Amino acid sequence: QVQLVESGGGLVQAGGSLRLSCAASGRTFSNDAMGWFRQAPGKEREFVAGITWSGSTYYADLTKGRFTISRDNAKNTVYLQMNSLKPEDTAVYYCAANPSGSRADYWGQGTQVTVSS
Repeated sequence: QVQLVESGGGLVQAGGSLRLSCAASGRTFSNDAMGWFRQAPGKEREFVAGITWSGSTYYADLTKGRFTISRDNAKNTVYLQMNSLKPEDTAVYYCAANPSGSRADYWGQGTQVTVSS
């Protein structure tokens, strides 16, 4: 059974940092693109960052320069380093495998990130 399990969320003050992890199991994702999405209360889920199988990265404009996505294929894990966090970054953050637009082959269950002002 394929699973994506996020961790690392929590409560942080504005300007702080968090590092999210997404551990995959059930099969290797080293040849797949991976991504992070987020969904704030009352809003649609939106793209945050993505990384190709070869390590190329791409970001949403709102997170570019503050967030960094990376992957460790040996651990079948993807990370999202979030710096200079803002209250508007508050959301549930989801890991996704092979994202395409707002869809993906697999989704994690999400991890809550709350940024206080």
